[in-house]
Amino acid sequence: MEALIQLLAIVTGGALAASLMALGRGNRAIRLLADAVGPETRADAFVSVIVAARNEANTIELALRSLLAQDHPTLEIIVVNDRSEDATGDVLARLQRECPSLKVITVTALPPGWLGKNHAHWAGAKAAQGDFLLFTDADIVMHPSAIRQAVAFAAAERLDHLAMGPEVRMPGALLTAFLGTFTMCFSMFARPWRAPDPRSAAFIGIGAFNLVRRSVYERAGTHVVIRMRPDDDMKLGKIIKRAGGRQELVAGKDLLSVVWYRSLGELVRGLEKNAFAGLDYSLALALAGPLTLFFLFLWPYVALTFTTGWLWQLNLLNATLGLALYADNSLRHGVKWRHVPLFPVTVALLILITWNATLRTLIGRGITWRGTHYPLAELKANRV
Repeated sequence: MEALIQLLAIVTGGALAASLMALGRGNRAIRLLADAVGPETRADAFVSVIVAARNEANTIELALRSLLAQDHPTLEIIVVNDRSEDATGDVLARLQRECPSLKVITVTALPPGWLGKNHAHWAGAKAAQGDFLLFTDADIVMHPSAIRQAVAFAAAERLDHLAMGPEVRMPGALLTAFLGTFTMCFSMFARPWRAPDPRSAAFIGIGAFNLVRRSVYERAGTHVVIRMRPDDDMKLGKIIKRAGGRQELVAGKDLLSVVWYRSLGELVRGLEKNAFAGLDYSLALALAGPLTLFFLFLWPYVALTFTTGWLWQLNLLNATLGLALYADNSLRHGVKWRHVPLFPVTVALLILITWNATLRTLIGRGITWRGTHYPLAELKANRV
């Protein structure tokens, strides 16, 4: 047993050191859009912004007003009201009276074999006229130059797909610290900095801002190919790259912002729908992924309670490497130094959320999201 504990400490240390170097280099390779494009740079491509909205009365007005204030010269805004049961329709009607160019599509019934958001984006894309399609959410607030700078960057880099990560705001210390853990684990798993490399299997997509060249979107098969994917943003990136599209992720600091979740309960419920989907409904990954997180980031603290000598020192080093990895990644995402001590707690929380999502999906034979139940068999059948 002692030899196994020693081996575990050595392997963990090596994995953490390698991750620290890889993630550090990778994060620094992701460009900040505001720095990569001059403030007055523009491109003339016609952009159709497509917003899917279901029961978004509390957030959609601020998001749409930020879109209506965009300074990109050729733009249309299409909102797809997906069976909303709150005052979303009233808000849209009022905004449409103020700005008649705002286009609203109302979905009254969801066709079989579709997730609501995916169908809404597909319906919006069918009605769009733009050379580029921007798929975004109903709670995203954009700086007036965000779309213009994004289109200019895509044109300069000859991209078919530009994903932009927003500034994510979370209330309270625990949720803010969790944001850092989530983005770190996502980056370790997805390696988004490698998405531009056509030789790499890595791909990227961000629900807040997926700007896609229309011709490549259609060549990839549109949202029809990912119609039952809760992780539609990432899988959109996958099919775009598979179709030969050039893609890149940029950071949207000062250009794009969102309040992700407002409470711990909302966070847990929100991740129930896509945590298992993000693992492609693989029980092996649902078990191995969280266990890997445990042994990398939590086991060193456990081992400190019973090891001695050089092994204790190695476990202390491993715990420190884990904190360094977290801090190096998370301080880029609005996390402060005061949140770093919460890292072990948030790792445990992410493990529990992943297993909770897996069990609920299996026991409930599917996911329930915004009042609609989607059967597991149909979800699993849509492999991409």
